[in-house]
Amino acid sequence: MTDLLNKHSFVELGARQRAKALLDAGTYRELIDPFQRVMSPWLSRQGVVPQADDGVVIAKGNIAGLPVVVAAIEGNFQGGSLGEVGGAKIAGALELAAEDNRKGIPTRAVLLLETGGVRLQEANLGLAAIADIHAAIVDLRQYQPVIGVVAGSVGCFGGMSIAAGLCSYLVVTREARLGLNGPQVIEQEAGLEEYDSRDRPFIWSLTGGEQRFNSGLADRYVADDVAQIQQTITALLQQGLPEQQRSRQVDFYLSRLAELDAAPQIDAATVRDLYQGDRS
Repeated sequence: MTDLLNKHSFVELGARQRAKALLDAGTYRELIDPFQRVMSPWLSRQGVVPQADDGVVIAKGNIAGLPVVVAAIEGNFQGGSLGEVGGAKIAGALELAAEDNRKGIPTRAVLLLETGGVRLQEANLGLAAIADIHAAIVDLRQYQPVIGVVAGSVGCFGGMSIAAGLCSYLVVTREARLGLNGPQVIEQEAGLEEYDSRDRPFIWSLTGGEQRFNSGLADRYVADDVAQIQQTITALLQQGLPEQQRSRQVDFYLSRLAELDAAPQIDAATVRDLYQGDRS
């Protein structure tokens, strides 16, 4: 009972609070903060109230003394969707981190992914920004780990789920969800019998954090606790680059998918068995 009382939820924190919670005390420095009023020029034209930071918080600081840039997406603003400005902030931060490394400054990156993917009001601009994020992750991870964290409650979907897959390491909680398409999109395209977006146990059994970890699509499965998430990220940063990036294991995943019978309704056990095969 004492342990439960001492836990502090990471999921319940906003993006700025999450970034501050991860960085060493006194090292937090926000880049392009809300007072600079860099926000989407497109939302107000469509009757949507913009946010001064466009729902993305970029902070530099240290984690266990190591130089890090943190990009945190605010899931409570437009479902964590990314448009031109927010996407450019993340891509730019990653690009500058890569430049740091080329100059001898070993800057790592942590991405706090609370996002539905591209912002529909800025579709093409948002897609271009997400593509820039993908390229920047691949560039930076040559030098230092890029750690993705999917905590909840929005999850990580769309083009940013690809960003999660490109990360050197991915950390998830039980509350997390990760998938290319969200439940409502799948239901709309494939029908209720294929995917019931209201069936929460079914959805989490396939795309939830525990399932993604058991399937080998995430590297760490942690409780919704600030201290535990911070400790896990610290350990991964200190561990350095993985022997092989997950996104380089294309042949393994293609061979697994080739064995899948898509006719019957998929279930969690089938997915786990599919991905837990021999990776040699």
